[in-house]
Amino acid sequence: MTAINAKYIHSNLAVYSLQAAAESRGISVDLEEFTINHRVDVILQELYKRKPDVLFFSCYIWNWEYVKELSAEWRKIMPQVPVWVGGPEVSYDEARVLEENPAITGILLGEGEESFPRLLEYYLQDFQEYGAWREIIRLEDIPGLAFTKKTKEVREICLYPQEKPVDFHKLSFPYKDLENFSNKIIYYESSRGCPFSCSYCLSSLEKQVRFRDMELVKQELGAFLEAGVAQVKFVDRTFNCRESHALEIWQFLLEHDNGRTNFHFEIGADLLTEKELALLEQLRPGQVQLEMGVQSTYGRTLEEIHRKMDFAEVKKKVLKVKSFGNIHQHLDLIAGLPFENLERFARSFDRVFALGPEQLQLGFLKVLKGTLMEKQALDYGIQYREKPPYEVLSTPWMSYEDLMELKGVEEMVEIYYNSHQFSLTLAHLLLLWPSAFAFFRELAWFYEKKGWHQVQHARVRRYEILLEFIRQRLEREGRGEWEPRYRELLTFDYYLRENAKSRPDFALDLAPWREEIRQIQKAWGKDVHVEAGRYFVGDKEAGQGSEQMEEGPQFWIFDYKKRNPLTKDAALYLAERP
Repeated sequence: MTAINAKYIHSNLAVYSLQAAAESRGISVDLEEFTINHRVDVILQELYKRKPDVLFFSCYIWNWEYVKELSAEWRKIMPQVPVWVGGPEVSYDEARVLEENPAITGILLGEGEESFPRLLEYYLQDFQEYGAWREIIRLEDIPGLAFTKKTKEVREICLYPQEKPVDFHKLSFPYKDLENFSNKIIYYESSRGCPFSCSYCLSSLEKQVRFRDMELVKQELGAFLEAGVAQVKFVDRTFNCRESHALEIWQFLLEHDNGRTNFHFEIGADLLTEKELALLEQLRPGQVQLEMGVQSTYGRTLEEIHRKMDFAEVKKKVLKVKSFGNIHQHLDLIAGLPFENLERFARSFDRVFALGPEQLQLGFLKVLKGTLMEKQALDYGIQYREKPPYEVLSTPWMSYEDLMELKGVEEMVEIYYNSHQFSLTLAHLLLLWPSAFAFFRELAWFYEKKGWHQVQHARVRRYEILLEFIRQRLEREGRGEWEPRYRELLTFDYYLRENAKSRPDFALDLAPWREEIRQIQKAWGKDVHVEAGRYFVGDKEAGQGSEQMEEGPQFWIFDYKKRNPLTKDAALYLAERP
């Protein structure tokens, strides 16, 4: 079983689930995980060293090109070893996948926990120790497969769809050795399917939602908690689509918190009930994070993509959760959806940004195989990439130039907002622009004009670039005397994240207060940083543009032993003057 993940920190739930299904039938399966950062040659060599009897690949939009190349090269060096693939990237256009990739023997379609062990038994019956006590199996007898076979020198494609969903309650726990996941994200599912029909999403193809037995779920969550893993991401498509299910799991996590493990859930924000909100408020800060797909706030677009959402309710619930101060919220938008032009998208962006999520992800429409969007793309006139990730190139409502501009906005949001490294500065700075979108858009223009959008910058350089951008704006408005305020805010942001050994060039000179700072530092110890502030007056005053204090600076303590679990900022205290 071979997984090629997008990042090292990721794991592949599918291959672990299939491995567990095989082992429940007494069949041992080796498993190897790589990333797309590995060269194809490296993966090929490592697989060859394993000398597999049969080779399986788990396929997604981020690794399909790798798998195609690997399969073709594998056939040249070990033609006797069959190659099977599975996953969402190959399950919805089976015939074309097999026609275009003759090195691939077959495809496991959809869920594989029943078809995979049967397929292994098919291959194992050639070995005496297995064949003596197992019935004779033909590939044609196994539902959930697509494969090729030669008939009179003609290559025939055979399709045998899955007859019924697997029994979700009978599946084995996929993670037998949690020590291997100490530095990785664990993916877990307590339900399969989605009750909604969003036209761009593969989850909409499975209408029925199946829930795993709650006692099993609690046992398995208990294993994660006992092992003290860092993060568990639920892959349930809409975790809170059944209130009782969500409540029971969140109550279990509340009662069994180990003080370390974080749990990530993808939910419908507008579906949150008062009972759920009351329970979420009680959780340890940082214990849970919620991802909520808003995608758009334009009614015509939401209607067209068959997405049921009440943004007024989303706003109400997101702000309610934010008031708790204990839960990281991640909100998503998708650019390139039908009927949403650049102006309407900017409006959606500003409405979602105003909710103040800990993370705002600006994504781009991907026209995935098997979705309703794929069938409608031609009718809409949506152009998208021929190869994975099938990302939108243009629509009748957004040109390629518009989407390129949004790519720049996306990068600026990632660097300057989602990183939480510039929070104090942005709180003041955004007041100089008519909207948040206008700010990030102009910042992206600034990067591109300077040629900086194609360069990897060190962290301190990001601060210096933002100061240059601020300086340009202040000069344009005749407010050059405000620059020291922003230099100070940038300095505070800089030290909130780490106790840097070298002082950045943009920081104000603290020489006049060196002795006072030394005394405060001595009293607090080496695990803190002391900063003098003449303009900064704390989070509550963000955006007020306070005037310089006539009586001199205040002294602030940055305590790195105590960090905000949502933003990772150091605790900040106002110190008494020595």
